Order: sequence, then structure tokens, then C-alpha cells
Amino acid sequence: MRLFVSEGAPGSLPVLAAAGRAQGRAELLISTVGPEECVVPFLTRPKVPVLQLDSGNYLFSTSAICRYFFLLSGWEQDDLTNQWLEWEATELQPALSAALYYLVVQGKKGEDVLGPVRRALMHIDHSLSRRSCPFLAGETESLADIVLWGALYPLLQDPSYLPEELGALHSWFQTLSSQEPCQRAAETVLKQQGVLALRPYLQKQPQPGSLEGRLISNEPEEEELATLSEEEIAVAVAAWEKGLESLPPLRPQQNPVYSRLRQWNTLYLCGTDEYGTATETKAMEEGLTPQEICDKYHVIHADIYRWFNISFDFFGRTTTPQQTKITQDIFQRLLARGFVLQDTVEQLRCEHCARFLADRFVEGVCPFCGYEEARGDQCDKCGKLINAIELKKPQCKVCRSCPVVKSSQHLFLDLPKLGARVEEWLEKTLPGSDWTPNARFIIRSWLRDGLKPRCITRDLKWGTPVPLEGFEDKVFYVWFDATIGYLSITANYTDQWEKWWKNPEQVNLYQFMAKDNVPFHGIVFPSSALGAEDNYTLVSHLIATEYLNYEDGKFSKSRGVGVFGDMAQDTGIPADIWRFYLLYIRPEGQDSAFSWTDMLFKNNSELLNNLGNFINRAGMFVSKFFGGFVPEMVLTSDDQRLLTHVTLELQHYHQLLEKVRIRDALRSILTISRHGNQYIQVNEPWKRIKGGEADRQRAGTVTGLAVNIAALLSVMLQPYMPTVSATIQAQLQLPPPARSILPTNFLCTLPAGHQIGTVSPLFQKLENDQIESLKQRFSGGQAKASPKTAAGPQQIQALTEEVTKQGNIVRELKAQKADKNQIAAEVAKLLDLKKQLAQAEGKPLETPKGKKKK
Repeated sequence: MRLFVSEGAPGSLPVLAAAGRAQGRAELLISTVGPEECVVPFLTRPKVPVLQLDSGNYLFSTSAICRYFFLLSGWEQDDLTNQWLEWEATELQPALSAALYYLVVQGKKGEDVLGPVRRALMHIDHSLSRRSCPFLAGETESLADIVLWGALYPLLQDPSYLPEELGALHSWFQTLSSQEPCQRAAETVLKQQGVLALRPYLQKQPQPGSLEGRLISNEPEEEELATLSEEEIAVAVAAWEKGLESLPPLRPQQNPVYSRLRQWNTLYLCGTDEYGTATETKAMEEGLTPQEICDKYHVIHADIYRWFNISFDFFGRTTTPQQTKITQDIFQRLLARGFVLQDTVEQLRCEHCARFLADRFVEGVCPFCGYEEARGDQCDKCGKLINAIELKKPQCKVCRSCPVVKSSQHLFLDLPKLGARVEEWLEKTLPGSDWTPNARFIIRSWLRDGLKPRCITRDLKWGTPVPLEGFEDKVFYVWFDATIGYLSITANYTDQWEKWWKNPEQVNLYQFMAKDNVPFHGIVFPSSALGAEDNYTLVSHLIATEYLNYEDGKFSKSRGVGVFGDMAQDTGIPADIWRFYLLYIRPEGQDSAFSWTDMLFKNNSELLNNLGNFINRAGMFVSKFFGGFVPEMVLTSDDQRLLTHVTLELQHYHQLLEKVRIRDALRSILTISRHGNQYIQVNEPWKRIKGGEADRQRAGTVTGLAVNIAALLSVMLQPYMPTVSATIQAQLQLPPPARSILPTNFLCTLPAGHQIGTVSPLFQKLENDQIESLKQRFSGGQAKASPKTAAGPQQIQALTEEVTKQGNIVRELKAQKADKNQIAAEVAKLLDLKKQLAQAEGKPLETPKGKKKK
């Protein structure tokens, strides 16, 4: 093999370090070449680093070369490393390239250099800190460590760009930098010049745009359109011309879930998991019985989901006779087949409270990471599962006394005996499935470490009773019992529940959760179901998210930090805006953070200025220029190209959602609306309508195509913003079949002559003072916040007069049948004044009802 590197080429750093790690595993010749030397014969531009294999093939991707060297040294690939490499390419490199360009080429210093990359550095530090591991993917150095170290070294070798507060990052970087292969790589590439050695390379790179500007810009972004083939254009035009007649027959399904838009037979379930120690703890805090606390919070949760327009077919609960029946049946089948063990368990018992302490009733110091508030079953900091007796300095959460260790007889699920079945099932299930990388990694970690018997009973009163002699005073442990809740909730919804849950050949089961629940859904319940030998449907696609943080820290109900589900509806921000933003930042591949400022930017730029602006303009042109009827469309080649671009983006949207990449699919909607805005802006139908016959015809074509794009967007929006979607469809009077089916091609669903309804703006601008107020309100201690005090009588009087005056202006404009946009603008002013008056009077803000205003 021959490795070509170049002095001053950043990619040479990690490949040299990786090559040093694999030294002795294969014969390798390292050649230093000039930056302009072409070493790959079929590339027209110089490219280094390059690895020429003995077969004559070439690798010229930094990550691919490093991966090859690591595989040579016996390293086994893992999903977490792949996540880091994807993040390095898509998130770190753009920010790092900008920082290095500012430093080396433009001579900037300090925060001008650190600013673009600070968030990425914080992400690495946070990940290292949270996992309490010395390296990115675990206890040992991995491919991800070398690739990220090589990318960061030119900048971070200057201590002034390695923030002191990022202690975990600092330790990680110093550990790697002190290793001999990394030191030799740095000496070869930087030649004692430090980051200035990169100047010749960086001077040839394009000047980076402002990362911050792109984040907060309110202007539509210019999209680089793909090259289209004549065949793609012909197929798209043919599908467009077929229109509504090409839609399949409508299935009788309700609610805007993506799978229903595809006409797939779908059952969408959720519910409250009501047994266990958390319930007993909360009941004790509130002075209620466990059943009363469950009844109370089931209603609260159902109301929250209802407000967010989460369209479950059924929202159930686990405290039902069906739950007892199905759980006990699975247990009896496991017992009969020899998959249940009995053993004596040492448990913590509080002598003061005269009872064994369930996991949630005890806390102490985590034996793994030293976190001082670890629960008796799991540490919230490092995520590791704990046996309560392993806790250091344990305390009873009820009376704060120190418990003692005593013995109790319990039942165990024999996971080691079921392990072969689970592994066989996973080998068949995982290839080709849409399990998220973090779910795969967690499951493989459990299997690699070896499955151990897990206790399935607890000394509690509140739970599913254990149907076995000698265990009448015990209940099933909630982690064994809760996942069976999906089955019992279905059984409470329909007596045909077994057609869903005992039909693995015909049912695809998708389960959505945070990653800390993966072991129970991916190992424990499948083990129970396989051991029961009753043909249960097992999870086909396990979709686990990373963590969502709040601003620069974490959500904390106890400290009043962050906005939670039952608080969102009191902010005055509509549910669809919450849905949009939370899905826009959904932590799919890595942790993400909720930010009030970013929410304002996304609402005002993506919704108001991009999506809302396009849909409103398209509808208004039909109303204003063509009397509310869709005009004739004579498509030019440019129109056909736009139609094809929209079709390809729609198909990309389908591909992403079929792979459960919910966040990325939302970008496809915004991309199409940007195409639409640019199309209108270039063709200027408001000017052409005043011209000759050809110009007026062109205005009609542009308007007709634009309003059909708006109709398509209304259907694509259904899974994300159902209320906004329904509003658009009502305004456009979209025919019923087109409202409920999303085809794979862009169709003409509003043909010439179709009459639309009244068009009005969809979104309202979020103001800085409104967001700053909410940021302050949810920054901590809002649970104990004092009531708002009213303003003085003079201010209230002045605002009352302003409201009256503005109300008269609106009434006069409506009486004169003025332009609707003008009326809408004045109505928005009136609503804002009313809001100010309500705040001054100390009254709660009401969520606007009726039509949404811009």
C-alpha cells in the first residue's frame, strides 16, 4: 500500500495518526507530495490524502482511509462511531472550516474565530461528560476519536481556542495529542509552523459564508437545483396532467398521520404507564391513593395530547383488567416453559417506614459515575442500570433514614436462556430495518456484555398481581409489565387485538421512544414474547431519539427550568407552531437544544416569510386577478422543470418519512415553498396581469401552478401541522380525495376553473419582547412565581382608548371592503393592543380563536 500525504493539508493529520496506529499490520509506504500533484490518475484535480491499495484501487476520503487502517488493526465497527463521523462531516467541518479561514487567511482573533465552532466544541464536551467515558465511543480509542482529533488539532493546539470550562474536551484532546502516532502526524503536516502551515491550502478555499447569518436570516435561501433528465421531466408532466383521476380509492381512515396519507392500514396507540413506585411516590406526595393519582394524571396527559392534536386512534392506560389478564398469561407461559427462576434478593428495607424500599423510594451515590442523586434502578447521569444495594450512602426518600439490607424471595426472567432466540430474531430483523443507530448500539452493548437474569417482581401493593403461590403479596416489576401495555391498550380498543399482536407476518410494528427505554423494548419484551411462544408481533422498527436539552442546560421540573407539555398551551403560541419547531429540532442523530430565540427565528423566517408568504400569495393572486377561479395553465419548459423539481422533492419527502427521518422530511416542505417563492418572484404575475394577452396568459399559468404547489404543501403538512393544513385546504377548497391521499407524484389537484375560498394569512409574527418574556418566565422557579401585578390606571386608560380607536379603524375598512391584506394588518395591530391591555390589567392571555392572523 502507498499513502500520499501533503504538508499543510488538514486531512493528512488523521490519516497519518491512523496509519501509525496500524503500523506493522501491513506493508505501507508513505509519500509526501506537493499540494498540486495529481496522484489519482482518473481525478482532474489534485487530491490528498490518498491511499493506493495493493489491488490498484484508491481511497481518497479522509474518513474512508482512517476506517481502512482501523479495520486493519482489528477494530470492530459500531453505530456510535458512524454517528460521530456523520456529525463531523455535516456539522463540525463547515463550522471548523470557517473558523480556520477567519484565523489563517483573514487574520481574525478571539471570538471571531471561536464563535463559529463553539457550539460544536460544547457538543463534544457535553457528550464526553454525560457518558463519563474518556473517548467518544466508549472506554477505548475509536476511529471517531482520530478523525475528530485530526480535524480539530490545527485550531485547538493553540490553548487560547480550547475553552477552560470544557474540561472533558480538554482532557480528551490532551490524551490524544500526547500519543506518539498523533505527535508524529502533527510534526509531519504542520512542520513546527502550527496552524499557519495550512495557509496555502486555506487560501484556495472559497470564503465561508456567515454561519450565524444563515441561521437567522428571514430571506428565502437560494436553492441549488438538481440537473434534470428529459425522462424525469416527461414522467413528471405526465403525472401532473392525469390529476385527481390518478388517485387511488379513499380508505375510510381518520386523522392526519403520514401512514394514513399513504392509505396504509394503521393503528396508532399510546397510553399512560400507571403501575410502579413512581406512582406510589407521587400519590404519597399529593395525599391521594395510587388509583386517584392515576385517574388525575391520565386526564392531564390526554388533554395535553389533545391540545397538541396528537391523533391517536386510542389513548389508553395500564390499570385495566385486560392488562392483568394478558400480563399474567405471558408470565404463566414463560413459567411453564422454564424461563422463570426463583432466587433470594438482598433489598434495602427502611425500618422506620417498616417496608422494603422499591427502587424509586431510595437514592444515593451512583457506584459508576459518583452522581449524588442516582435512583435505585438507574442513574440519570450516566444512564447505567443499578441494583439499589449497590448505591453508596443510600437514603429512604420518604423519611431520609439510612435503610438496611435484608433478604426477600423473588422471580427472575432467565434472559441468558432466551439470549439465543433474541439474537436469532435480531439477525433477521435488523438488516434492512429502520432501527435507529443509537437503538442498535444499545442492544448490541447489552448482548456483548452478556444477558443476565432480571428480577420481574417487587414488594409493592400497586401493580399487576403475581399469579403464583407464595408470591401473592408481590406485584410484577413495572419494566416487565409496562411494555405489555401496548397489547392491553389495543385489547381495550378492539376485541380483534390479536390480529395486530399475534400476526407478525402481516404487521409492521414501529415503536417510538427516548433512548433510555431501548433495552426494555428491544431486549426484555422481545425475550418475554419469544419465550411465551404465542406468535407475538415483535418490533420491526425501533425509533429512539437522543436527548432534547433546554437552552444551554437541561430541562428540570423541580427547578422550574424549561417549558413542559402542560405549560405550552399557556404561552399564547398555537399548538401547530410548537409541533413545527419541536419536529424541526427533533434530536434524531444527536442531542439538540430547545431555544426560544431560535424558535422566534424559525417561526418568522421559515413559517411567516417562506411557507406562509408563498401560500398566501398564491391564493391571493387567484382571488385578486382571476375572480377566485384557478386560471388556465399553459406550461413552458421552465414550468415543466419546476414541476419536476417539486416532484423529486416530494419523492425525497416520501423516502425520508419511510425511513422515519421526520426532521429531515420537514425540510423538504420548506424547500418546495422556497422554490415556489422564487418562481413567483422571477415571473412577477402582478406585473404581467397588466400587460398584453401573452403576459396575462403567463400570469395565469404562474398563478395556477403556484396555487397547485400550495395545495400539495397543505397535504405534506398534515403530519406536522394539522390545523394549518386544514386551514389551507379550506381556503383552497381542495377536493376531498386530494385532502386525504398524498401521491408520490405532484398532481394537478386544482384544475382550471376550480373555485377557491377566502384566503387569509396563516401565521403570526413572534416578537422579541414576547419571546424574552417567555424565556424569563421559564428560566427557573416559575412554579413559585408571584401573580402578575396590574399596571397603573393611567396606562390602562390610554391602552383602552388605543384599542377603541384601532377597533374603529378595522370596522371602517371592513365597511369599505378594503384590500384584505390591509385589513389583516390592522387587525393584527388591534390584537396586539388587546394583548397589551390584558397584560396591563393583569388578566391571563387568551389564545386567539377563529382565523389565524399574519
